[in-house]
Amino acid sequence: MSNSPVTAQAKGAGRVSAEQNSAVGEQPSVKREKAAKGSTAKPAKAPTKSAARSAAKAEAKSTAAAKIAAAAKSAAKPVVKSAAKSAPEPAAKPAARPESHLAMVRRARRINRELAEVYPYAHPELDFRNPFELLVATVLSAQTTDLRVNQTTPAVFAKYPTPEDMAAAVPEELEEAIRPTGFFRAKARSLIGLSTALCDRFDGEVPGGLDDLVSLPGVGRKTANVVLGNAFGVPGLTVDTHFGRLVRRWKWTEQEDPEKVEAEIAAIFPKSEWTMLSHRVIFHGRRICHSRKPACGACPIAHLCPSYGEGETDPEKARKLLKYEMGGYPGQRLSPPADYPGKPAPARTE
Repeated sequence: MSNSPVTAQAKGAGRVSAEQNSAVGEQPSVKREKAAKGSTAKPAKAPTKSAARSAAKAEAKSTAAAKIAAAAKSAAKPVVKSAAKSAPEPAAKPAARPESHLAMVRRARRINRELAEVYPYAHPELDFRNPFELLVATVLSAQTTDLRVNQTTPAVFAKYPTPEDMAAAVPEELEEAIRPTGFFRAKARSLIGLSTALCDRFDGEVPGGLDDLVSLPGVGRKTANVVLGNAFGVPGLTVDTHFGRLVRRWKWTEQEDPEKVEAEIAAIFPKSEWTMLSHRVIFHGRRICHSRKPACGACPIAHLCPSYGEGETDPEKARKLLKYEMGGYPGQRLSPPADYPGKPAPARTE
């Protein structure tokens, strides 16, 4: 009977079993069985009014939170921007204007004037008594110091006092006499050659012209200008290693070739200044503006030097680098001029 209690109980049990299955999820076997029978899923129940209201409130809250976050983000941007604007930016250093040629010439001439005050006693640092001795000493001074030459030439001049005597010298004996100056074989050949040329072409006298001097063996423009300026009173620029180094440090020229350096410096100064300018620059290079470690902190023309700082800038340390009379030591000449403030150099001892 369809209405029996057993049948109703069985139907109820079936409903509970189905509800339990829907609560925990159907097993795969049940799903496959329904799919095989072609059963269709029941349509989802429409949400209740309370659930809809809860969802709307949640959506409203999330939208409000998003708006607040966006507003905070947009409000923070101007603050950062204004803070960046308010912070003072470091002022850019104005680019240094390149020195004009006229300004360089004025600075160069001022350096010369101030060096004249520092070294009023500047002079050639080779001992000599006549043009021939100066010519020989200058040839010997290549690749060595004037002090070493001055310690060597007294014996040389005693044995070979004239061009005739030196022209007749035995090469080996002359080499031995000038050995302390270095490169003695090449120098001996030059001395014998120039002495012979003086005897043959100039009656044993040293000529007073540049072209004649540079025609002698072993005599270049530097040597010729030394002789002209200091033995004949003819202005000349002595472009040795000290002179070339300093004029480049002072930005008077960028040339490396001695003849080009001479030409550019000659265009800056009047001819009457050439000889004494050479002495002052060479004096300064030997005493203060050294090649490896200039004594910048003790330099009297540091305020005019574009290369200030290449050397020691501490005044106390710089003073310890000074040489010759500037440092309280003897000079290079055995017989210095009467107005020389330093001590004479010691004679060479055998």
